[in-house]
Amino acid sequence: MSNGYYQLPNGRVASIDQDCPFPAIEDALKEPNGLIAIGGDLSLTRLIAAYRQGIFPWFSDDEPILWWTPDPRMVLFPDELKVSDSLKKTIKKQRFEIRFNSAFRAVITACSSTLRAGQHGTWITQDIIDAYCNLHDAGYALSSEAWLDGKLVGGCYGVKIGHMFYGESMFTDVSDASKVAFVHLVQHLKSERVGMIDCQMKTAHLARFGAREISRLEFMQKLNFLCNNSAN
Repeated sequence: MSNGYYQLPNGRVASIDQDCPFPAIEDALKEPNGLIAIGGDLSLTRLIAAYRQGIFPWFSDDEPILWWTPDPRMVLFPDELKVSDSLKKTIKKQRFEIRFNSAFRAVITACSSTLRAGQHGTWITQDIIDAYCNLHDAGYALSSEAWLDGKLVGGCYGVKIGHMFYGESMFTDVSDASKVAFVHLVQHLKSERVGMIDCQMKTAHLARFGAREISRLEFMQKLNFLCNNSAN
């Protein structure tokens, strides 16, 4: 059981402590972002449990931990990846060296300092960085990196459980670097039989790669199969 509830203008949301489970997905606030709980911690056990239930943390330094499960959900099916002709040309030139998991902390730290339109500050706090590095050390989080002349210039990271991947963030210091890293990541995940990539919420950038929205119900049905019917 949760400790109680926070009453918000658009409904009430569960308050959880370190030991109690997440409420049922159906209890998320009836809004696109789907806030489902406040509190808890960023332990390895908590984060894995969250992702298995289609929940992820997203909050600022001055806020408690906020947990979300959007409806609809933006996803990319690896077979539906779209790559523009110009990006195909860039990839063919092999300008960037692509590596996986050689600099995970550097990637997530770079993502945390990337300025994004419409955002003030970052949700990738130091606590988030440390928590996801723990996920990486445990074999659940991975990074795709673009290197140029021996320098990390772009990349992305996310969480993999079974045949399900949850994309988190990306950064670029050189034009097309993060895009090239992302395409290689999708191809890598496809080779590992990952069936769906969670993109969380809709952006025009991800839509250009072929990502699309599906209902939370469909998302959860696919997620449960991909997480629970394959070994990590």
